[in-house]
Amino acid sequence: MHIPRVSRIISRSLLAAIAGLLLFAPEAALAQGAAKLSGGNTAWIITATALVLFMTMPGLALFYGGLVRSKNVLSVLMNCFTIACVSSLLWLVLAYSIAFGGDGTWWGGLGKGFLATVGFDTLAGDIPESVFFMFQMTFAIITPALIVGAYVERIKFSAVVVFSGLWLIVVYAPSTHWIWGGGLLADLGWAGLKGYATMDFAGGLVVHANAGIAALIIAKVLGPRGGFPNELRPPHNPGMVMIGAAMLWVGWYGFNAGSALAANGSAGMAMTVTHISASTACLTWIAIEWIKFGKPSLVGIATGAIAGLATITPGSGFVGPVGALVFGFLAGIICYFSINIVKKTWNIDDSLDVFAVHGVGGVLGILLTGIFADASLGGVGLPEGYTIGTALLGQAIAAAVTVVWAVVAGYIVIKITQAVVGLRVDDDGESEGLDLSEHGERGYDL
Repeated sequence: MHIPRVSRIISRSLLAAIAGLLLFAPEAALAQGAAKLSGGNTAWIITATALVLFMTMPGLALFYGGLVRSKNVLSVLMNCFTIACVSSLLWLVLAYSIAFGGDGTWWGGLGKGFLATVGFDTLAGDIPESVFFMFQMTFAIITPALIVGAYVERIKFSAVVVFSGLWLIVVYAPSTHWIWGGGLLADLGWAGLKGYATMDFAGGLVVHANAGIAALIIAKVLGPRGGFPNELRPPHNPGMVMIGAAMLWVGWYGFNAGSALAANGSAGMAMTVTHISASTACLTWIAIEWIKFGKPSLVGIATGAIAGLATITPGSGFVGPVGALVFGFLAGIICYFSINIVKKTWNIDDSLDVFAVHGVGGVLGILLTGIFADASLGGVGLPEGYTIGTALLGQAIAAAVTVVWAVVAGYIVIKITQAVVGLRVDDDGESEGLDLSEHGERGYDL
């Protein structure tokens, strides 16, 4: 006797559900969905954040530490560790806001200092802004840490701290805003390329070019190590170099694939081309060594990997596997011969070849992205209305602006550091080794 009543209830419920669908879908449903957190994307970016931090500690620290003489290895580890801490606090207090606090042409403002407007549930796209903040923080950590390779074995520890902090605020944060934060290079309409946004997926300019230029300038101002260029200084531990490079390679998946800010096809292709480029550059590098010296080296293949990884970084979300082969091949050749140009032609002691590998590789990758992003070459496709020629022009303009700013602002920061704390240890400290003279520790057994 209750069956008709049950039927009426079910019918009314179905009608209500249908009415709800008609009322809210599809526009309302999409509007609601746009504000929802994606658990999958959030989980991936948290993982990518850990991978990128792993690149600096311990990856980069071990890579650089193995390349210096044993009496300076602890100083390199100390520099990388300290830069990570200093950069983290400055990113919270000021730098994140400059980079991502607003859409001004030159900087993002100060409104997000200390994450003042970011709560537990605040989203950046479909992930928590706190996760986006942390992911970008790991980039802000590794970029000044890359510069360590230029000044090892002769710089004061106090200079490392002051220079790294000032450089992060004055050079890195504004440059990040220009490309990723909606600033100067996010639309090159002012250069006659309306609607063209610089294609720098994971930091060819933001990270590698900026770090490479800073490395070249500080190595020039600081002066060479004693005995340069005639005294041979072989790495004290090639095995440590390889271990550090391998950690960097693994972490680079978070660096490039994580820059998609989603667990999607773009992230998958970024990971794929990253690996292909690195592998190609490794083989190219040791082939050159084999031809020139008759023997391929472990340090050579490890350095080739970093060159291939740095060069593919800006194009990782835009190019396909064929493009990655070209990126890696050219990185292996051009970065290899750039080392001799810096050290022998320019006579600059960029000790661990930061400019030749990261600076040259980053700019090379930016330019190649303007070519191989084209759909006809297997890329994701150029912005509508743009040809390879105009895209290449846009990439070159962005590179030029970044380099000019890095040179001018970087030089000012270096001179300020020099005036405040000085740059170089004395001759006795350099001869004794920075482990003892700057930190009072020995690490010969590493």
